[in-house]
Amino acid sequence: MFRLWCKLFDESGHLLKDTVIANDNPDLNRTRKIFDGIHDACYAFDLSEPIWLESNIETFKRHSKVRFNHDNFIDSIDFSYMEIEVIEED
Repeated sequence: MFRLWCKLFDESGHLLKDTVIANDNPDLNRTRKIFDGIHDACYAFDLSEPIWLESNIETFKRHSKVRFNHDNFIDSIDFSYMEIEVIEED
């Protein structure tokens, strides 16, 4: 089972919303599961999907966790940042 935890935080670091997206499809690779999880979480939060910048990619590769702030979204956002974290892998 692959699980991705997506969280929205305000300016003071308080958790506003969160969701865990699970994917048990063995035919998908890790990258596809991550992108599908972000898509599903953004749909649940009614957000546009964030844009991956080079710094996000490097952070995610090292920690399996990354934050997206207002620079990563085309639309304006009403939270400080979105954090995604892989909490379980196949």
